[in-house]
Amino acid sequence: MFATLKNNWPNYLIEAWALGMFMISATFFAGLLEIPGLPGRQWISDPLVRRWLMGLAMGITAICLIYSPLGRRSGAHMNPAVTLTFLYLNKISRFDAAWYVIAQCIGGVMAMMLFKILFPVFVAAPEVNFVQTQPGLAGIWVGFIAEAAISFGLILMVLYSSNFENTAPYTGLFAGCLVMLYITLEAPISGMSMNPARSLASAVAAGNFAHFWIYLIAPLLGMLSAAQVWKVWICQKSEFKCSIVG
Repeated sequence: MFATLKNNWPNYLIEAWALGMFMISATFFAGLLEIPGLPGRQWISDPLVRRWLMGLAMGITAICLIYSPLGRRSGAHMNPAVTLTFLYLNKISRFDAAWYVIAQCIGGVMAMMLFKILFPVFVAAPEVNFVQTQPGLAGIWVGFIAEAAISFGLILMVLYSSNFENTAPYTGLFAGCLVMLYITLEAPISGMSMNPARSLASAVAAGNFAHFWIYLIAPLLGMLSAAQVWKVWICQKSEFKCSIVG
């Protein structure tokens, strides 16, 4: 395991950096769009439009990270559920997967703690609230099901798109578009995480682990289910050889 660390440590640092940047972007735009007195809340009264703008910002953030030179090097998983799904599909070694997950969690937590130290009033504002992911008014189990469903949809899209020569180069763009769509429409139901490390980072900074189990289990359940559907129901009935590009 430590030999793997010695050989591949730049990729692990990239994974930490990528999720850290994602968390910083999420916190910044949440405050810009939601804190009273700042331009987003002053100029845009419709919460649906503000969520769409938030989704657009985070979709663009994801796309930039995925297609950046560093993101291309590590694969820009940025998400333990993605990494463990790729491990299940034998697309990453178990030692690489372990270090990826560790790095993602550390990177996300460090970014949020740094933001908390430098801008405590901003990040702790009720409208930002450490960009925690929490289930909405529909309840815990509806939030759990919704979180699993959007995670299922994201990975199934990634697997399907990346296996066609014409669409493979645009898989990151499709992922960014799904992030935008999910934040706009689904966020009020589950908080829209799809990422245990992303939710962990917010929980640590806020000191609040209420309902964290949802964001630990549901994304992994949804993504592994999508991988199983891919392997059993799609690959076996397809005319092309199933693999993952990148």
